[in-house]
Amino acid sequence: MGTPELISPRSPRVTAARRLAKRAFRGKERRFIAEGPQAVREAVLHRGDGGEPTLVELFTTVEAAERYADIVEAARATGARVHLAPDAVLAEVSQTVTPQGLLGVCRFLDSPFEEILRARPQLVAVLAHVRDPGNAGTVLRCADAAGADAVVLTDASVDLYNPKSVRASVGSLFHLPVAVGVPVEQAVRGLRDAGVRILAADGAGENDLDDELDAGTMGGPTAWIFGNEAWGLPAETRALADAVVRVPIHGKAESLNLATAAAVCLYASARAQRVRGTC
Repeated sequence: MGTPELISPRSPRVTAARRLAKRAFRGKERRFIAEGPQAVREAVLHRGDGGEPTLVELFTTVEAAERYADIVEAARATGARVHLAPDAVLAEVSQTVTPQGLLGVCRFLDSPFEEILRARPQLVAVLAHVRDPGNAGTVLRCADAAGADAVVLTDASVDLYNPKSVRASVGSLFHLPVAVGVPVEQAVRGLRDAGVRILAADGAGENDLDDELDAGTMGGPTAWIFGNEAWGLPAETRALADAVVRVPIHGKAESLNLATAAAVCLYASARAQRVRGTC
C-alpha cells in the first residue's frame, strides 16, 4: 500500500475531518464520520437518492488497508479519496479510545419526511425527546433488525450524525430511511393521515402489550413513539397517540431501558404484521 500520505495530524484534510466531531460543522458541511470496518463497508455500498456515493473520503492505516483490502478497493472504485495515514492521524480524528484503522467521511443521508409517507410505511419508529446518542443509534439498529420501514427523529431528539449514534447503529444507519428534525405533532399527523396507527411506548401506559397482541389490534400499519431515557414521554406527546402501551414486567425488574423496550415493541408489531400478512 505504500508509505502513509498524511504524515501530520495538522494536515488540512485531517483538520477538516476532525471538525466533524462538532454538530455545527457537520451541519455546515453536511458530512459526518463513520468509524470501523462494518460502518465503512455499509457506507461504501450506500448511494444517495441521486445515485451519488455516500462515502467521500476514507482514512486508513497501512495495517487496516491490508486487513480490509476489499473495503479499501471498493472505496476507491466509488471515487472516494483514500488516504493512508499513521495511527496518530486516526487517533486525532477518531472519537473512540481504540480506533479500528478505518474512518470514513460520508455525505448526509437523511430522507425528507414526505418521501417516507409516500412510501406508505407499515412499521415506523419515532424517536421523540431521545437525548442519548447511544440509545438513538441502538433503537435505529433495533428498527432495522425488526424490518421497520423508517425511523423518524423529532426536532427534540439527538443529532442523528453524532459519532456515538453512528457507532451504535452498527451500520443500520445506511439500511433504512431516516427523517430528522420533524416536530412530533407533524410526525403524528402525517403518519396518521397515511393510515398508520400511533402507539406511544410508556412504562405507565394503560394498555398492556400482551393484551394488544391478544386482541389482534397490532397487525396494521404502526408507528411507535419512544421517549426520553430518564423521564419517558411528556403528557402532551402521549395524548397524541391512539394508545399508550406498556411492556409488561413479569419479574422483579423495575423497568426496561429504552433500547430494550423498543426492541420488544418493534418485534411485537413485526410479528403481528407477518401473521396478518401485511409485512
